[in-house]
Amino acid sequence: MFELKIITTFAAAHQLKMVAKKCENLHGHNWKIEVCVVGNDLTDAGIVMDFGQLKNMVSEITSKLDHKYLNDLPFFHENNSSSENIAKYIANELSAQLASSHIKVSKVTAWESDDAAATYIC
Repeated sequence: MFELKIITTFAAAHQLKMVAKKCENLHGHNWKIEVCVVGNDLTDAGIVMDFGQLKNMVSEITSKLDHKYLNDLPFFHENNSSSENIAKYIANELSAQLASSHIKVSKVTAWESDDAAATYIC
């Protein structure tokens, strides 16, 4: 099995609910997102998939989050706008795009700072 990883970033604001008081205040992060996909087979070109294609797919997803107030987005009406749920959102959206292929999302990590991250493992 082969695993590909790309890294991208986006900036957004959010307010967490029912956590430490400080984080319930409006604040923002420059999130770093790591996306990993897996596949058993290589194409005739000897790749799982083109990195550019994967980057474009993830960019389409993160563009919906970039410079937004996350709490206003429909997914975060039902889910706290935590790094955990951001990772899950990106994984779910990418999984839907890859549904007809042999490639699967294996994990997505959302770094909210240099020393704090949450990973959603699919």
